[in-house]
Amino acid sequence: MTLAKPLPHDAAFQHVSGTARYVDDIPTPASTLHLAFGLSPVAKGEIKSLNLTAVRNVKGVHLVLEAKDLPFTNDVSPSAHDEPLLADKLLHYAGQPIFLVIAESHLIARKAAKMAEFEIVEGVPILSIKQALSSDSRFESGPRVYSKGAPDSALATATHRLDGSLNLGGQEHFYLEGQAALALPGEHGDMVIHASTQHPTEIQHKVAEALNIAQHAVKVEVRRMGGGFGGKESQGNALAVACAIAAMQTGLPCKMRYDRDDDFIITGKRHDCQIDYEVGFDQHGRIQALKFTHYFRCGWAQDLSLPVADRAMLHADNAYDLPHVRITSHRLKTNTQSATAFRGFGGPQGMIGIERVMDHISHFLRLDPTAVRLKNYYPDMSEINEAPATTPYNMPVTDFILGEMTQSILSSSSYSARKASVAKWNAENSTLKRGIALSPVKFGISFTLTHLNQAGALIQIYADGSVLINHGGTEMGQGLFQKVAQVASRALGVTQSMIRASATDTSKVPNTSATAASSGSDLNGMAVQVACKVLQQRISAHVSKQQGCPEDLILFSENMVTGPNFKLPWLEVIKSAYENRISLSATGFYKTPSIEWDRIKGQGRPFLYFAYGVSVTEVVIDVLSGENRILRCDILHDCGNSLNPALDIGQVEGGFVQGAGWLTTEELVWDDSGHLKTHAPSTYKIPACSDRPEVFNVSLWNAPNSENTIYRSKAVGEPPLMHGISAFLAISNAVSACGSNYPHLQAPATAEEIFFAIKRAKGMTHEF
Repeated sequence: MTLAKPLPHDAAFQHVSGTARYVDDIPTPASTLHLAFGLSPVAKGEIKSLNLTAVRNVKGVHLVLEAKDLPFTNDVSPSAHDEPLLADKLLHYAGQPIFLVIAESHLIARKAAKMAEFEIVEGVPILSIKQALSSDSRFESGPRVYSKGAPDSALATATHRLDGSLNLGGQEHFYLEGQAALALPGEHGDMVIHASTQHPTEIQHKVAEALNIAQHAVKVEVRRMGGGFGGKESQGNALAVACAIAAMQTGLPCKMRYDRDDDFIITGKRHDCQIDYEVGFDQHGRIQALKFTHYFRCGWAQDLSLPVADRAMLHADNAYDLPHVRITSHRLKTNTQSATAFRGFGGPQGMIGIERVMDHISHFLRLDPTAVRLKNYYPDMSEINEAPATTPYNMPVTDFILGEMTQSILSSSSYSARKASVAKWNAENSTLKRGIALSPVKFGISFTLTHLNQAGALIQIYADGSVLINHGGTEMGQGLFQKVAQVASRALGVTQSMIRASATDTSKVPNTSATAASSGSDLNGMAVQVACKVLQQRISAHVSKQQGCPEDLILFSENMVTGPNFKLPWLEVIKSAYENRISLSATGFYKTPSIEWDRIKGQGRPFLYFAYGVSVTEVVIDVLSGENRILRCDILHDCGNSLNPALDIGQVEGGFVQGAGWLTTEELVWDDSGHLKTHAPSTYKIPACSDRPEVFNVSLWNAPNSENTIYRSKAVGEPPLMHGISAFLAISNAVSACGSNYPHLQAPATAEEIFFAIKRAKGMTHEF
């Protein structure tokens, strides 16, 4: 009914009018207390003494808690139980919470937290990848290795060989709404938590563990977030647990939110890393053998680093059929913020590695980079006559469509003509150089931890015919609630004005997975559809009995229930069903089929399907200053049968800009003592509206998903971010026009880095 229509976001009006309610907007009792952490001033050390007398004496401070004061467990880790809420003697990074201030206002709590007196024996922190390797500081006993074929012997006999290294910076999430939580104590020790989190169930588990109560005694509610991008998958645990402990000890509502600087300093970011490669290839650019080594700087605690680094390995092939390949991944422990989930979850880091290899090969052979990419593509699904090609982890690629998509965008973007125009411009201009690049995306969709691929839903039809939906997915601005409401509208045959999605609530749908891995619509849409079908069957049976009509001839559409000889209004049917004691409430459950993955062996099918895309980006750089501008971007992206083209195009546009920001402007800087220096908008530059391409063409590939997903759609949350790689490659292409040497551009490609890459292209190896 309303499926595949470009409907606006369900809360668009509230967003733009400022009436959308976030955690910090929830009306709270006058007795509500406010919390702030006291933070470590050093990156590594041991607390010899901690004097909090001045903190406790501040007027308005009710309570100050140290690790020894916590009632039960001291852990907020999502996985390895290695992340204490409050540091207990040992300090692991500058900004680590040491104590908790509970006061009458946010300002009082923050000011009081600055008044602690420390005696700390400072250690020598491990900050860099090089330092971690030399100290063998890591989260696994050795590197993880995925391998296919015989890369060593194939590399030894390859026609040509190259090697190189790419450094990738981290990225701050910079959600508009910072981390926030509110705890409301209830009867019998129960606790209600309002949190800005992508993972309400994890908050429920951590709070229950911290208070030593059953999970059913903790209710977590999330109406919306002002952005998440992965930064609210696990990083909200500390605030929610702190509020719950304070509420239990004081008996009063407790609230906590980070100021922007504290948010930067305390929370994790995208993993920065180094990617080394050795590649062998023939005279046409076809890769014969490839060896990657990933060095991931994971920070002080494990958090989600292992699956993030795993996914980087899983996307190290991107769109390319590699006959002989080995991927080695080191997960290194450092005295910095614990790196965490970020949109793409390691996929972008893995993907840009192979794109760098393709560009390096093209430069060496003096071939068109797009021609080299096409030469190495997996075969399209229409071309598979025998056994399909397999990934480095031995998963068959049976749904590849990038060959056809690439030909389409080459035509629609006038790639060949523009490439010639860029070459002509560069020959005639010495100060401004242009660059153009194409890059593909092949992104696997599913959680790589198999049991997370499940979802539940609760659908309730009221006596007036209105429908209330609840599911385990969270709304962070991406339009999930709107899409799921469209699914329910189609399944029940009622207009969307009759349907409302309520806040995500652990007391309604239990044991949910995080809204992550681009799984929101796939999992929750299917769960909602299952619940709707249950209700439809009950209603059909009732109408069948009343009208003497076979159930399979009864249709639901446009707020009407029809059969061969009748047409009944939805409201009339629901009223009759209610009066005849037909249950109008149903649950639905869905689990992703066909996936099986062994991360230790690096074998199996971790993904149900792949989402595809291809982009062409053109840039200009100033060779004197290193400044750059994105002139134009054309994107063709695969959403299957799009549930909502307007929302999906918005996700593609936003993903590209965020990906380009990661690779061009967003630079995180720590000093030699481990303090983050870029912790505010004044020192950390995310892309602004003026940074988007002057010409921005986004189209959706019109073809259904070959897998049986919700109405044959495809996930769209994370894959578009990797279109930003084409902006980085275009800058590298522009730099290459400045000299004959390969520039080895590093990321982020700030003005300074572009300036030095130009020197490298000219053969000037000295770093000025």
